[in-house]
Amino acid sequence: MPALSTDDARARFAAAPVVRLATVGEDGRPRIVPVVFALRRDVLVTAVDHKPKRTRELRRLADVRANPRVSLLADRYDDDWERLWWVRADGAARVVTEPAATAEPLRLLAERYPQYRDRPPEGPVIAVTVESWTGWAAS
Repeated sequence: MPALSTDDARARFAAAPVVRLATVGEDGRPRIVPVVFALRRDVLVTAVDHKPKRTRELRRLADVRANPRVSLLADRYDDDWERLWWVRADGAARVVTEPAATAEPLRLLAERYPQYRDRPPEGPVIAVTVESWTGWAAS
């Protein structure tokens, strides 16, 4: 089971179209949700966007405010198990709402996802400072 170097882990993670964000709420319950993201060095950003939701005050925002420790997971599954890999990014998250501070993350997301070019997310933004990269690849 070959572990990935930090650089290889970061590169595989950055190439993934979607990752899973794991948070823990005030009630101690873990939650995991798929998110789109942009990565610049060791800072990952994701935002509340226009996809249908009951509210813009999502649980993940409350979770991050209550406990900033998060994990994000990117992976590849394939029926050929020689192609399997996963990468986990662990870090500290914060909710960003100020327009001056959300402009750059929202621009990065629009650059990465064509769906955001005509209708960029309005936020809030979750910014994660990645403190460790862990990964594994079958080959």
